[in-house]
Amino acid sequence: MSLTNAQYDMIIHQYERKQMKSRRDAQKRLAYVYEHIPSYRELDESVASVSVAQGRKMLEGDPEALEDLRDSLAELSGRKAQLLEDHGLPANYLDPVYECPDCKDTGYVDGQKCHCFKQAMITLLYEQSNIREMLRTENFDALSYEFYEGEDLSRFKNAVNTCRNFIKNFNSDYHNLFFYGTVGTGKSFLSGCVAKELIERGHSVIYFSATGLFDLLSRTSFDYRSRDELRETYADLYQCDLLIVDDLGTELTNQFVASSLFSLLNERHMGKKATVISTNLSLEELRNRYSERIFSRITSNYEICKLSGQDIRICKKRAMNRK
Repeated sequence: MSLTNAQYDMIIHQYERKQMKSRRDAQKRLAYVYEHIPSYRELDESVASVSVAQGRKMLEGDPEALEDLRDSLAELSGRKAQLLEDHGLPANYLDPVYECPDCKDTGYVDGQKCHCFKQAMITLLYEQSNIREMLRTENFDALSYEFYEGEDLSRFKNAVNTCRNFIKNFNSDYHNLFFYGTVGTGKSFLSGCVAKELIERGHSVIYFSATGLFDLLSRTSFDYRSRDELRETYADLYQCDLLIVDDLGTELTNQFVASSLFSLLNERHMGKKATVISTNLSLEELRNRYSERIFSRITSNYEICKLSGQDIRICKKRAMNRK
């Protein structure tokens, strides 16, 4: 599973906070017991004195000392548990309470990430991908061929298969995807399908509309007051496992946009970091709107999927209105 250093540190910090809370809560419970059950403190002090005494015997070579220590500690532990119960408290009242008892809020079990750590990763990746709500409806579970026919259906099926192969081979092969075609034919939907599958497998995915992406890049370049705050997100654009740029061409295109786009695509290509782009532009419009080098970068290094047909969103609305 892939996380940036900042993302990993964020999760580890969450575990540190859990551990601190667990210790504070345990200290409060112990203070309560000492205040209301004074004899409990005496038993605690007995544990220390018995341990010291038996430890001295072990150093002196007494072969029975270790076994005697175990028996004494077990007897004291039983008396302490009984004392708690006599005062209406559970015998385990002073045991640490963990959100995850399997890893005791460390995130790891036998050197491997605990199931709670993996879930924390997925949750974080969803939050930082900008597409949590979108993926509730745009995923393979909602896949339908109902509104396609003929050549449009063939193109959509081919695109679906391309997406499934992209996901299947994501860990072993570096690929990029480029969806283009008319409005409402499933380009953003397929991007969402890819994003959800990879996030669920623990990969870092960041989604931006083209407008939002270039607004971020602009602020990072020119807004010096918030530059430090934006630097981490800016770095993630280059380092995340998958970057999705949706609706390329809807932004106000200028020289800064064209230069930033090429830099981003080129840097991710050099680092073999996958990118998915969707656009309503034709390939000819893409070449004319940006530059020959951007056009060449995309057509040379991306799997091109053309989608066509009716606007599915309009078709769905009409079907809903007929019910």
